[in-house]
Amino acid sequence: MKISSFSLVYAFFGILTVSICLHLYSTWSGNTLTESLLAGSRWFVLLFIFIYALRKRSLTTWILFSMLAGAEFGHDFQALAIHLNIISKIFLNLIKTIIAPLLFGTLVVGIAGHSNIRQVGRMGWKSILYFEIISTLALFIGLAAINLSKAGVGVTLPHAMVQGTLPEVPKQTWDQVILHVFPENIAKSIADGQILQIVVFSILFGIAVAMVKEKYRAPMVRFAESLSEVMFKFTNLIMYFAPFAVFAALAYSVGHMGIGILVNLGQLLCTLYVALLLLLLLVFLPVMLLLKIPVRKFIKAVTEPATLAFATTSSEAALPIAMENMEQFGVPRKIVAFVIPTGYSFNLDGTTLYLALASIFVAQIAGIHLSFETQLVMMFTLMLTSKGVAGVPRASLVILLGTATNFGLPVWPIFIILGIDELMDMARTAVNVIGNCLATVVVAKWEGEFTSNPEPGR
Repeated sequence: MKISSFSLVYAFFGILTVSICLHLYSTWSGNTLTESLLAGSRWFVLLFIFIYALRKRSLTTWILFSMLAGAEFGHDFQALAIHLNIISKIFLNLIKTIIAPLLFGTLVVGIAGHSNIRQVGRMGWKSILYFEIISTLALFIGLAAINLSKAGVGVTLPHAMVQGTLPEVPKQTWDQVILHVFPENIAKSIADGQILQIVVFSILFGIAVAMVKEKYRAPMVRFAESLSEVMFKFTNLIMYFAPFAVFAALAYSVGHMGIGILVNLGQLLCTLYVALLLLLLLVFLPVMLLLKIPVRKFIKAVTEPATLAFATTSSEAALPIAMENMEQFGVPRKIVAFVIPTGYSFNLDGTTLYLALASIFVAQIAGIHLSFETQLVMMFTLMLTSKGVAGVPRASLVILLGTATNFGLPVWPIFIILGIDELMDMARTAVNVIGNCLATVVVAKWEGEFTSNPEPGR
C-alpha cells in the first residue's frame, strides 16, 4: 500500500500530540511507566520522519531529521552521546579544507576573468553600506527585545558561578584589529582559517592577474576556474556526511548540557529566538519585497545552509553550500565569491543582535539600571566594535567583556550566557548565514546582474 506524504504528516502530528500529553501527565504524576511510553512515542515520531526522509530524498530533510534524532539520542543515551563530538569535528575539519581554495578560485575568476577591477570597488562600498544599515537595525531590535522581556530581572545565580573565572581572551587594540585584516603569510592564514585574510590575498592576486598580459592571464584564469569547479564537486561529496555530523553535534550538545537547561534559562533563550525571528520578518522580508526578490525561492535556497549552520553552530560549515545555492539562485559567481566571505567578517546580523541583547541582560541580572541614553551610547559602541573582530578567537566574548568593562558592569553575569551559549549560537549563526545570502542578492540587484533563471555553471 502506497503511503502519501500527507498521511505521514498527519500521523507525525498525531503521535507528537500524544507525546506532549504523556509528557504533561508524567510531569504531574511522576509515573515512570508514563515516562517510558513518552520515550517510545518520541522514537515513533522519529520513525515517521525517517520514512518521510527516505521518500523525500532531500539533504535538507535528512539534516532536519538528524537534528531531531540527535537531540533525542543525547537525551536518552547521555553517556554515549558525550563521546560523539569527534564526528562533527571531522566534518568541520573537512569543510575547512574547502574554504581557502574555493574562495581563492572563485574570487580570482570573478576579478581576473572579467577584468573589471572597478566593479570590485563598487561592490565593496555597496556591500559595506548594506552591512552597516542591516547591522544597526539588528542592534536596535535586540535592544527592544531585552527591554520588553526583562529576561535578566529577578534571576539568581549560584554562588559558585558568581565566584568563577571566565576563559581568557586576547584584548585587541585598534591597530591590531586593522593589522589582522592583512595576511603576513597566506599559508598561515589558511591554516588558521582566517577568512578575511584569505579574501584580501585573493582579491589582490586577482587584480594582479587582471593586469598582466593575456598569455599569462589566460592560463591562471583557467586554473582558478577549474579549481572552483572541482571544489564545488568536493563540497557535494562532503555534504553526504552532513546528516551524520549534525546528528553527532546535537547528541553531544544535549548529552553534555542536558535538555533541562532549555527550561531553566528559557526566558533568555526565547527572547533571543523571538528577536531573531523579528529581524527576519521586519528587516529581511521587507528588503526582499522592496527589491522584488522571490521569497519562496530564496527560502528554499537558504534552508539547507541555514539548518547546517544551526546544527553545527559553524558559519564555515555552511559557507560552501551557501555559495553554491546562491549561484543556483541567480547571483553571479563573482558577486557570491566577494560578498559572502566579506559578510562573514562584517555582516554578522545574528551575532550583532545577540550582543545588544546580552549586554543589557548583564546589567539586568546584576540589578543595574541603565538609562535610555546610556543604552544608546552602548549600541553605538557595539556598532563600531562588532565590525572589528574578524578572525578573533571567541569574538562575541571579547566584545561582551569589553562592553561590560567600558560601562562599569560586572562580568560574572556573563557566566549564565556562556552556560547556554551553544544553544544561543545555533540561532544566531543560522541568521548570520541567511543575512549574508540575502546580501549577495541585494548587491546583485544593485549591480543589475541578478537573474531568476540562471544558466548552469554561472
